[in-house]
Amino acid sequence: MRIVNPSFGLEEGSENRSDAVETGSTDWSRDAIAIISNSKPNARELLEGVRDKMSAFRATDNIDYFFKDSAAKPAPDALYAEVADKYKGAIVALAD
Repeated sequence: MRIVNPSFGLEEGSENRSDAVETGSTDWSRDAIAIISNSKPNARELLEGVRDKMSAFRATDNIDYFFKDSAAKPAPDALYAEVADKYKGAIVALAD
């Protein structure tokens, strides 16, 4: 699984070209996606809204939610392992 942080700007170089085609990249229109909440207030509502909007252009039966126990603690390693094993992409919410 490739983890992408769109808020962290890197100057484009040969190792992070935006037009590069990756083998095994996520097809957001059909692949299984994990939606992960950081458990802050309103994160669940934000993620449910994202999933609802996605239903306009794709089936959502293979989009699953995951929630951390606490916003103050990192997600357990087992959660990262499960997401990496079962999903092609992940959407993470940071909300307040």
